[in-house]
Amino acid sequence: MSSSTSPMRGRMLRNHAFRALPALVAASSLLLAWEIYCRASGISETTLPAPSQVLLQAWLNREALWANTVPTLRATLLGFSLSLVLAFLLSMAIDFSALMRRALFPIFIASQTLPLVAIAPLVVLWFGFGLLPKILLVALVTFFPMLVALAEGYASTENEVEDLLASMGASRWKRFLLARLPSALPYFFAGLRISITYAVVAAIFAEYAGAAKGLGIYMLNAKNNFRPDLVLAAVLVSSLLTLLLFSATWAVQRLAAPWIDSTSGRRP
Repeated sequence: MSSSTSPMRGRMLRNHAFRALPALVAASSLLLAWEIYCRASGISETTLPAPSQVLLQAWLNREALWANTVPTLRATLLGFSLSLVLAFLLSMAIDFSALMRRALFPIFIASQTLPLVAIAPLVVLWFGFGLLPKILLVALVTFFPMLVALAEGYASTENEVEDLLASMGASRWKRFLLARLPSALPYFFAGLRISITYAVVAAIFAEYAGAAKGLGIYMLNAKNNFRPDLVLAAVLVSSLLTLLLFSATWAVQRLAAPWIDSTSGRRP
């Protein structure tokens, strides 16, 4: 068995590397053009630092960047966990009750129209400069895509499957667990990936509104000190953090629902 799985894993790794190649080439080309422009134009480093300067400063200030990454990551993970629980519980509520759906869905939609630039300072004012307002803001920003994805996933359940379970005496709750929830998983993981890309940005924006530590406050201090290289170094860290969390959602999907096609999000 081990002799047959090794070539298969090798092919899978080569396929993943081949799919990532266009993105790597595009990113490398963009960075190279940026580097050439900075060197050829003689533009000031305080206006537009070259990528090499950004990487150098990221390395030289790695301890400070790490010390500020940890609070941002903590707020992101806690807020996203709260968002995940809320999305799942609320999606079940609106799936089991059409009245709840009509009553709550307009409120959920309205919550997404609130401008973060206006609500973030108010949340900090109400709940202080600690971790709680950041958790709440991350949850506010990220729960809606997962809620909608789950609701659409429940609705995609084939009527024949539910009718068969009902004819066998399955309760509404059992039909939900055996038919509606499995049908929603591909939709859920799609919503999960959308939400996780917003989570880090929401945490950083919350830190902009008020925090003692974090990538948001690090960027703000660097901007006030006219250090765009440090601002971009923090942006690089936040981008890598987002990519890491985004990749983690694929890993969770492979573990929790390996039958879902990893490239399209559909059942094979």
